[in-house]
Amino acid sequence: MADLSAPPDHNVSPIHILVVDDCWLDRKIVQKVLQTSFFKVTTVESGEKAMEVLGLNEENVKHSTSVNDLNIDMILTDYCMPGMNGHDLLVAIKENSHSKSIPVVIMSSEYNASRISRCLTDGAQEFIQKPLKIKDVQRLRSYVNPAAPTTKTGAKIKVLIDQMPESKEAERRPPPLAGVAVA
Repeated sequence: MADLSAPPDHNVSPIHILVVDDCWLDRKIVQKVLQTSFFKVTTVESGEKAMEVLGLNEENVKHSTSVNDLNIDMILTDYCMPGMNGHDLLVAIKENSHSKSIPVVIMSSEYNASRISRCLTDGAQEFIQKPLKIKDVQRLRSYVNPAAPTTKTGAKIKVLIDQMPESKEAERRPPPLAGVAVA
């Protein structure tokens, strides 16, 4: 398994997440957790603001075909917000041909089975219970299809010991004698 806490490969752009939450403190906590895990984060306080950032408000949709100029890779939105809630934002994103491929993850402190089912049926990748946990953050990466990394010539590859094939060969080889060079 890849080490998700390791710094990202600098040949690949970080995953850019738009965090939508009406609570300032919740936005800041989610932002810190995501940035610590090497995500690029943009935060907004409402579904309406998210629509503006994505270029999905009425003005932009009528006058431009360029949606998502910030190259948002994923949207992580609270469900309960005044005005446009997380489900309404999800539906608006999925109904627009330019933004429907952006993964949307809904989060809420309330567990409501019918709400969760409705969001998943309408296209949410997942419904996460608040507060956001590290195990949730690790799953977020799997919802985005990042560009394939380019390989640098002469790059070192870090291999995790538990991924190396088991071999008895190393155990049978006697240790080198002190002061004796082995060619």
